[in-house]
Amino acid sequence: MSDLVAVVDYGAGNLRSAQRALERAGAHVVVTDDPAVIAGAARIVLPGVGAFAQCIQQLRERTGIEAALNEAVNARGVPFLGICVGMQLLASEGHEHGIHAGLGWLPGIVSRLQPGDASLKIPHMGWNRVDSVNGAAVPSGDAYFVHSYAFAPSDAADVQAVSDHGGRFAAIVRRGHITGVQFHPEKSQAYGQTFLRNWLIS
Repeated sequence: MSDLVAVVDYGAGNLRSAQRALERAGAHVVVTDDPAVIAGAARIVLPGVGAFAQCIQQLRERTGIEAALNEAVNARGVPFLGICVGMQLLASEGHEHGIHAGLGWLPGIVSRLQPGDASLKIPHMGWNRVDSVNGAAVPSGDAYFVHSYAFAPSDAADVQAVSDHGGRFAAIVRRGHITGVQFHPEKSQAYGQTFLRNWLIS
């Protein structure tokens, strides 16, 4: 259907939570691993929970999904949202459990958080302030994070919002129709819903 939002099922993500949050925001959602459905969707969401290496391996082991994503997002410009590790997979490479090639849609590196304050724990887990930067038209507010690694785009202009855990890191990245968030909008209550509603009409 022309308004369908496909949440990609590749075995690594809060699929039902993401589905419910998108539906509350007004989306018509399907959770799918069917390349044809993914390629034909009006919007695509790639969730991710776990380690970069595991997630990119699982995605590439699902026959046809990476090709469908490239066809939809890169060839046709379908709006895309990556969540948590789904955002990190946009990078050129991830440095978790070795060095692994990402999708390479937004050049940059995913590396371990290195808080300047030794008392701050890794993983970074809980509520943190998200502040827009670079004049981006994204909301600021409090969002829920669970991560040990963060994505640093090569082009600082790709960063639309930052958060801080003993040092600033990218909370929202965007280039054109490709968006990624390090936080979990499906767990971020009012802020998450505002973000998703805005993304659905962007």
